[in-house]
Formats: sequence, structure tokens, C-alpha cells
Amino acid sequence: MVELDVAESYQDENGNEIVFDGRLEGNVTIVFRGRNNRLEIHPEATFRELNVQFDCDNGTALFGHSVGSSWRVRVGEDATVRVGRGVTTTEVCGVSAVEGTTIRIGNDVMIASEVQIRGDDGHPIFDVRTGVRVNPAKSILVGHHVWLGWGVLVLGGAKIRAGSVIGAKSVVTRKIPNNCIAAGAPAKVVRRDIAWERPHLSLAEPPYKPDISTIVKTERWWNLTEDSPRSKADGSGKSRGAGLRRRAERLRDGLRESHD
Repeated sequence: MVELDVAESYQDENGNEIVFDGRLEGNVTIVFRGRNNRLEIHPEATFRELNVQFDCDNGTALFGHSVGSSWRVRVGEDATVRVGRGVTTTEVCGVSAVEGTTIRIGNDVMIASEVQIRGDDGHPIFDVRTGVRVNPAKSILVGHHVWLGWGVLVLGGAKIRAGSVIGAKSVVTRKIPNNCIAAGAPAKVVRRDIAWERPHLSLAEPPYKPDISTIVKTERWWNLTEDSPRSKADGSGKSRGAGLRRRAERLRDGLRESHD
């Protein structure tokens, strides 16, 4: 095992390497336990804390140009963690990718305190009768310009599309469409057709922001929510729930006619 407290250009006899045209020290821990692992950091990136552990072989961690973010990342066998540019974290964000999975965090993502992004459960669980693993590791996608609220847990199989907001303490386990608010455990869409902006309500002028005219609008993130194919099952583009209600009404009408 090799443990480094400085992030700079590095390569060892086991094929592990750090690709970084710079030097970071202070609150930096890089651990290589296996072979052929790669850490790549944008030359202008800075961190309040950077802790990356490569537990096995053939792991990859890539960090884009972000300033002052904090990370504790675990990378397992054949796994990949990709963090885009302009990503911010209020406190340390925990990330875990193992068993060939990929965790991809897009550009301009805003991550609040106590957030975990985990494609695995850390330990295996098996079916007693068959011996088959029941909690396989899965990949995760956090799209561009997503806001993960306080205490959010993003689990394996989650895909959060661009522009969405995940409410505090939510647990994301499935696909979340773009430009919506999702909340709960498991997280479900509670509002569609929204857009969020970065200026803080009290730290950024003006002190009241009743509408978008008070701040600069980032046009590229202002989009209507696109329904998934599943929610368009009735072919009209309306919600799946509306389609189910219509089918129930037709069934009820048919029962009434049969009794007439």
C-alpha cells in the first residue's frame, strides 16, 4: 500500500499514477492498494479536502476544474468516478464506486452538506436459498446543474437529469427527469418545469428575489420537464397517472352499461 499526503505528478512500479500539472498539499490523502489505478486532476482545480482511496486494480478517478470542493472517494476494481467542472460542495461529499461501476457527476452541480453518492452498500447481501447476491453494485449519473439538498443519499441505479433539485434527506434510487423537484424516500417528482439559480438568498444581492428579474437568468438551464417514455404510455404526452384514470373510467362505464 502507498499513502500520499501530496497530490502531484506521480507514478510507481505497480502502474499507479497521478496525472496533475500542479501540487496540492494539506488535507490531501491518496491511497493506492492495488495496480494500474489512475487519478487525474484538472491543473487549475483546488480542494478544501481530497481523500481518494483506490482499493483494488484498474480504478479511475477524474476531477474537472472546480474550486474549493471537498471529497472522500472510494474506487474499487475496474470502477470509475468522474466529477465535472464547476462542482461545489458545502462540506465533504462521500462517493463510492466498486465492481466495475461508474459514478458520473456533471458540470455545475451544487452539493449541500452530508451528501453521499454510493453505487454500492459496502458489504454483500445474499439470498439464503440460492446464495445469489441481492445487492449488486450499480452505476450512477448526476446530470449537469443538479442541486443535491442537505443529507441526500444517491444510490446505485439513480439517474438524475440536468437542472433538477433533490430535496433534503431524500433517497434517490431511480431515474429523475430534468428540471423537476424530487423528494422523499424513495425520491419522487413533486414539481415539474422548474429552474434554479446559484445566488444565495441572503448572501447575494438583492436581499429579496421574488422573480427572475432580480438576478441573472442562466438561459441554458431553463427547460420544461421532459416526460420519460414510461409516462407517455398513452401516446398523448400526459402523465401515466392520467392514462390510468382514463382506463379506470372506461372500465367503470363498461360495467355500468353491462348492468343497464
